[in-house]
Amino acid sequence: MHRTVGPSITRRTALAAGACLFGGPALAQPVCKLGLPNHVKGPAVWQDLHQDELDASYNQEFYQPHTDAINSRLSGLSYELRTRLGYPERVDYGEGPDEAMDIYKAPESGGPVFVFVHGGIWLYLDASYAGFAAEMFLDRGANFVSLDFAPVNELEGDLARQADQVRRGIAWVVRNAKSFGGDPARVYIGGHSSGGHLAAVALTTDWAGEFGLPTDAVKGGLCMSGMYDLEPVRLSWRSRYIAFTDAMEDATSPQRHLDRITAPVVVSYGTLETPEFQRQAKDFAAALEAAGKPVQLIVGQNYFHQDMWETLGNPYGPNGRAALAMMDLGP
Repeated sequence: MHRTVGPSITRRTALAAGACLFGGPALAQPVCKLGLPNHVKGPAVWQDLHQDELDASYNQEFYQPHTDAINSRLSGLSYELRTRLGYPERVDYGEGPDEAMDIYKAPESGGPVFVFVHGGIWLYLDASYAGFAAEMFLDRGANFVSLDFAPVNELEGDLARQADQVRRGIAWVVRNAKSFGGDPARVYIGGHSSGGHLAAVALTTDWAGEFGLPTDAVKGGLCMSGMYDLEPVRLSWRSRYIAFTDAMEDATSPQRHLDRITAPVVVSYGTLETPEFQRQAKDFAAALEAAGKPVQLIVGQNYFHQDMWETLGNPYGPNGRAALAMMDLGP
């Protein structure tokens, strides 16, 4: 997942930017220097950010040097859960090779369903990484579904096609929830990072008009550490692998389509995430509130980006607690 993010930014400077030193009494207090290291300020390209600063704000390596370690831990926890509780049912929701999902079934039928959309800058990771979070839901009688979808570079860089896969996956869950013991009237969705973006796009779906489902097919959404207006993303290094057009940018910017959102929304972010990820979350929540939509903003104090994802599996963590409250499942 390491890459050069700008003409003057290398992986070495990225790691230097996120290096943690130790100071204070008895060298016990960690002091993490986050963000872009010493650099020359250029012309602003987005708000007050110049190009290198904007690129860094959409690259977690500058604000979380242990991203790979977190991903490895979550992968290991997910594998451990599968070996202990059994492998999920693997079901196709479409004909594409990546159009499938992992279904972790609750012990008893009739429980609600939480559909998770994984992150990975729209390019990496897969449904299996999210298995670690399933146990919290299963323990409370809820089913946990983790979606797979094609990397955006295999979709000609078209985020709209990726968002369509996610929508179709969610629609499949609503139509077929009873087949795995879920309650089709209690389907909730959530996603982290680029998955938080895709979950937010899904919340703008006209489920009745596009899929013939109830208007309230999705009862709530948890958008974790995502991006909700893609204008600054388009201006960043991520345009190297996303084939942005004006139409795609608009269609996949959920903050521009608040009128389509009917379900309650929870937006969350960590205070150690990049400045742009924090701003995106706060702006989206504020826009929803201004539009009269039911919204709650959850702030994870002293959490990094991937750490916020990990809290989805913790009933006392920011996202785990929020998911359970959204689904009326208690602590």
